[in-house]
Amino acid sequence: MKAYIQVKQVGKRKCSIEKMPIDFPTPPANVQELIASIVSWQVSEYNDRLQQSEVLQYLTREEVEDKAASGKVGFEVNYNGRPAVETEAIINALQSYEDGIFRIFLDDAELGELSSSVQLKEESTLTFIRLAMLSGRLW
Repeated sequence: MKAYIQVKQVGKRKCSIEKMPIDFPTPPANVQELIASIVSWQVSEYNDRLQQSEVLQYLTREEVEDKAASGKVGFEVNYNGRPAVETEAIINALQSYEDGIFRIFLDDAELGELSSSVQLKEESTLTFIRLAMLSGRLW
C-alpha cells in the first residue's frame, strides 16, 4: 500500500512541504503499528546513510548551498559511530506520542490514542506535526 508523508524541506531557498512516498507491506491496524512501521523504516534509512557516509566524504555544491541556507554546513557526522537501534527508537517515538510531543494527521483528521484504529487508504497523506514546548512562567 502506497501512502505519502508530508515533510518540511528545511534549508531550501523556499521552505516547502513535499510529499515523500512510503510503501507499507501490510497496512497498520492502529496508531502504535503506524508509528512503529515508520520509525523502523526511518532507522533503516539512517543506518544505510551511515554506512554510505563512511565511504563518501564530500559535499556537492547544491548540498553546500542548502546547508548554508539553513545555517550550518557539515557532514552529518555520527560522532559516537554507532548505528541507531530500532527497538529503542520505537519505544522513544511511542513515548513521545503519548507525551504530546507530536501529533499525526491522516488526510486532515487527527489520529487519537495509540490503540485507536487507522483507516489507511491508497494514496493517503500522513502529516506529523512536532509541537514546540514553551517555557516561562504564568502571571
